[in-house]
Amino acid sequence: MHIGLILLGFGIAALSPLLTFAHLWQIKEWRWDRLMDHAREEGAFRTFLNPLRILVGATWAAGFLILVLAIQMGYGENHSEGLLSVWGLLLPAGLATLSILQITLRRQPLPVWTQKAKSIVALSVLLTTLFLVLFWEYTTTGYDKPGNVIETHPLRSLIIVLPFTESFVVMLAWTLLLPLDTFLKQRILNRARRLRSAHPEITVIGVTGSMGKTTTKELLACALGKDAIATSAYVNSEIGVARWLLKNLDAKKLRSQEASVYVVEMGAYRRGEIALLCSIAQPNLGVITAIGTQHIALFGSQEDLLSAKGELVEALPEHGHAFINIDSALSTKLRTRARCPVTTVGTGGPSDCEAFDIEETPRGIRFRVGETPFSLPLHGTHNVTNVLLTIAVAEHLKIPHAVIAERLSRFAPLPGTFSVEERNGVTVLNDTHNCSPESAAAAIRWAESRPASQKILLTSGIIEQGKETLSVHRELGQQCVPVFPRVIFLNKKLAQFFAQGYGKNVEIYSKEITPVSAGSLLVCLGRMPKSTIERLLPHS
Repeated sequence: MHIGLILLGFGIAALSPLLTFAHLWQIKEWRWDRLMDHAREEGAFRTFLNPLRILVGATWAAGFLILVLAIQMGYGENHSEGLLSVWGLLLPAGLATLSILQITLRRQPLPVWTQKAKSIVALSVLLTTLFLVLFWEYTTTGYDKPGNVIETHPLRSLIIVLPFTESFVVMLAWTLLLPLDTFLKQRILNRARRLRSAHPEITVIGVTGSMGKTTTKELLACALGKDAIATSAYVNSEIGVARWLLKNLDAKKLRSQEASVYVVEMGAYRRGEIALLCSIAQPNLGVITAIGTQHIALFGSQEDLLSAKGELVEALPEHGHAFINIDSALSTKLRTRARCPVTTVGTGGPSDCEAFDIEETPRGIRFRVGETPFSLPLHGTHNVTNVLLTIAVAEHLKIPHAVIAERLSRFAPLPGTFSVEERNGVTVLNDTHNCSPESAAAAIRWAESRPASQKILLTSGIIEQGKETLSVHRELGQQCVPVFPRVIFLNKKLAQFFAQGYGKNVEIYSKEITPVSAGSLLVCLGRMPKSTIERLLPHS
């Protein structure tokens, strides 16, 4: 059995699971807590091991045992060495072919090639190569000619586990790079902090909450016009914000920019993370959208989640200003934590900025603030409070209502943030950027009010709900009963919880799924590839 073929086969076989796990962990932002929560929800077996490759390996091992027993019983004894050599090559060849097919057919999940992803994947490949070479040399005690092994150690057979354990190799690479990553990250954070301090003339608006952060951030950038710039799409972590600030606060670029207001979205999974963001961005104004239960499994409790969001209000200087959505009961509790003046917005009672005559139209939402009408191509009446927060901030910055209304009439939501479009005769609500119990409930209410020949829910479920996962999905199922006669789930386990409340059959997404018909309303909730939605649309 030639050493080169075996090593090459196992090396290629390990590539696909390596990339798959790197893709998954990058989605979880290279965070150990989010990865472990995913393992609790999806199962450790599916997270860290590849079921298809385990099946292939088990089949090969069973065949190998049968072949050995057959040889011991006298079948094929004269050709035993050749038979065992051929069978030994089948596993690396088969798994390598599987990896090649996944990559060439573009079905291989790949990480986004950031510098961090490149470093972790490159080190993982290097570790895999070193393991293959060193392990083979350790378990080989002699050759009769180059490449032909005549004596091997009994542990040689353990090499077959490599393609099944690449997730642990990626975790080792991440661990080895962690000190360097931490050092470089801290340098970037400190540089951004110093540069922000060097520009006190800039107004920074921090935006946080459990839902509506991204939409509100984009609304603010739209309403404030050329005076404002906002963090890039879905950038809300400390390292992402720091890099964005470094790019946009560079002294030379600042002189050529008209923007004097920087809108910063702030996300968190633990207490202290928004406080860290505030130490970098040093916001003058703070905006609190609705607070619910998103990522509560990582925060640990509703109290910790609320405290984390409150870090923005607490970080504002006395001469700053906070803007709070009091339609959200939890957001309202943060009013007392501010050292600075607070402006409240709402739709259900007295507030400093209140909306009246709220209406959902085929084009979006429409309402009135004082005597000024507002009409936006933004769907969902739950978004009215996000618009009110924007109006309140813009008014604080001396922009007239008429100007705000005109600018917001041209607003375009980011894809995946409660955006609505017509596709092949189907109305598609795309709310796939994130999904919380509150945003899902808002989507269901919106769908209930819309005319359609059929209404279909496509969802991956609501992640990171911890011990509340069962009850959250059961409640979601109950809410969907009068609205969606057809429900399609991407996650079998969460579908079972949902079905307990739904009380009817739930479809599990597959390649053979029946497309929806023209005239239907397709509501897409939770993270999913664009191709998943495309497959459900009727052919044009």
